[in-house]
Amino acid sequence: MRRKINIKRELPVDGKYDSEKVSKLINYIMFDGKKNLARANVYRCFEIIKEKAKVENPVDVFEAALKNTAPQVEVRSRRVGGANYQVPVEVRPERRQALSMKWIIDAARAKKGQPISVKLADEIIAASKNEGEAVRKRENTHKMAEANKAFAHFAW
Repeated sequence: MRRKINIKRELPVDGKYDSEKVSKLINYIMFDGKKNLARANVYRCFEIIKEKAKVENPVDVFEAALKNTAPQVEVRSRRVGGANYQVPVEVRPERRQALSMKWIIDAARAKKGQPISVKLADEIIAASKNEGEAVRKRENTHKMAEANKAFAHFAW
């Protein structure tokens, strides 16, 4: 029996920066349904980015960070003939954006001793300059895919 097709819902754009990506970031930051707290943290983060990076629009820095941390390929586990192979596959654009945001947020949460807005701002600025933990995570993902390129013929 075929699976039900997943219907993609329209995400309302963010009120302050008029961006769907910012709205998505707020949803990823949110804990326990506390959206106002998440929104306040993201807006404070963007104010810090505006000060530190000395830019007019912090969304541009955020989009550059997303672009720099988005993986092109990843490895997926595939069972063939009793053995598990790590098969490199191309990443869909929606998943690419989701992974990028999750890696930036995880890297920010892993740091200690500062409010989340400051840690997130530092990680976004670092990622926009092609540095930081999230960029390192993308590099490791690409290295794993490159190392397992021999099993690419198992991708179907």
